[in-house]
Amino acid sequence: MELIIEEITYGHKLLGRHKFSSNNITIGRGYDNDLIISDPHVCADHLQLHFDGEYWFVNDQGSVNGSFLEHSKENIIHHKIQSGDIVTIGKSQVRFVFPSHPVTPSIAISPFESLINLAKHPAVLALSVTLFACIACWIIDLNNAKEVSLTQMLVPTIGLTLGFALWPGCIALVSHLTKHDARFWTQIGISFIFFNLMWLSDIFENIIQFNTSSNFSMIWLITIIPLVLAYGLFWLNCYVGFHMTTRRRNVVAAGLVILLFGGSFIVQMSKKPNFNPRPQFNTTIMSPTFLFTPSNDVKSFVSDSTILFEKATEMAEKDKKDK
Repeated sequence: MELIIEEITYGHKLLGRHKFSSNNITIGRGYDNDLIISDPHVCADHLQLHFDGEYWFVNDQGSVNGSFLEHSKENIIHHKIQSGDIVTIGKSQVRFVFPSHPVTPSIAISPFESLINLAKHPAVLALSVTLFACIACWIIDLNNAKEVSLTQMLVPTIGLTLGFALWPGCIALVSHLTKHDARFWTQIGISFIFFNLMWLSDIFENIIQFNTSSNFSMIWLITIIPLVLAYGLFWLNCYVGFHMTTRRRNVVAAGLVILLFGGSFIVQMSKKPNFNPRPQFNTTIMSPTFLFTPSNDVKSFVSDSTILFEKATEMAEKDKKDK
């Protein structure tokens, strides 16, 4: 009878799967075993499995650290294997599965997956990175008080682009190290699409603040847009790089958003307002073209100001008479 042996982590993540058709199987660190476990806490001859024609049995071979069923402290001696049994040997775990073991139903590939794969298309990827670099270059120019040439902006733009590329690169690396599909270019494409959306939301926020006062009633809407975009980015990073349940993906994405924005908020609140003899001013200059409504000319402004001051003077004189 065939037997499948899976190497798994303590979190039950699959590391390797092996199928055997012989009636005797040995597991250990020695090179003469059928399944070699590279764990220094596993003995050279650790486990022996035998099929008696009806059932599979497993025996510990007098190992130093023993062999234990999951959630059990008794050493395995002539244990009849049930499909799905997990045995701990050293600091490793193996799971025994029969060929008839049921599997979960297949998951259909949704159209959403096709949209995600579109992000790694060379044309879309090049467009996203180029757009990011152009917006970054423009913002660097806006935030610079002095006039700079294109070549002077080139180095910080490239550095900023490579710096932002570290995030999807790290996600792909962690995914690869945890035995998942890295999907590096997909991570890059998705991340830069959301980075561009965050740039645009930042520009939109500056335009809104340029046209409104600080007590604008819809200021919460401007604040929540970056939170939603960050949540969407982290959610998609988890969706592409890791096999997670929907609930766990939501928790991880929400946790990263809280860690990112909540941490920065706490840092800002913890700073004590000290007097600065050389205050830093916002050097971002926006032209009148960003105004929602056109500004008044000088004559109209002077005329309106004169009327306003006359009304204020009349009200002040009226208050004096009433007193």
